[in-house]
Amino acid sequence: MANIETHVGVIAASLGVDSRSQALAQEAMGRLERRNVKATLVDLREHPLPLAGSDASWGHEAANVVRELVRPATHLIFAVPIYNYDVNAAAKNFVELMGGKLLGGKTVAFLCAAGGQGSYMSVMPFANSLMLDFRCWIVPRFVYVTADFRDPDGVLVPDIDQRLDALIADLLSHPVRKET
Repeated sequence: MANIETHVGVIAASLGVDSRSQALAQEAMGRLERRNVKATLVDLREHPLPLAGSDASWGHEAANVVRELVRPATHLIFAVPIYNYDVNAAAKNFVELMGGKLLGGKTVAFLCAAGGQGSYMSVMPFANSLMLDFRCWIVPRFVYVTADFRDPDGVLVPDIDQRLDALIADLLSHPVRKET
């Protein structure tokens, strides 16, 4: 089998302007670039996706554009806000519109931003769905932040900085594979 180049799709799922998960997505992109890893940022604010479910949603122009951005990715990082003990609706809608043929077998990691420490495990139903429905490989390390993830100068606090590096290392250590 031919070697396939690693390509990471970073899915920035927050639709907010001053979003912590968007900031994490940017941090991840910078680290991937410094490692010379091919990466594509898919900022859902720039691609207003229709709600999945209507006949028109599957062939919607924005959904087709996002599919083409995600198609070459061998690995994914979901940068998601946590609302009401779950990932936001935009992340779930993204998965519905992309589907198993596109997401199947990819290695997936999570960057999560929430208002408090109590919803740390909230990404698990989303991860389980990707794992069980689409046979994605889930990196068993999440980065979860609250409002204090940066120091007063805007630099990541050391613990988050180290955890983000470890998450990317774990993500990239999983071999590229095609779903069978």
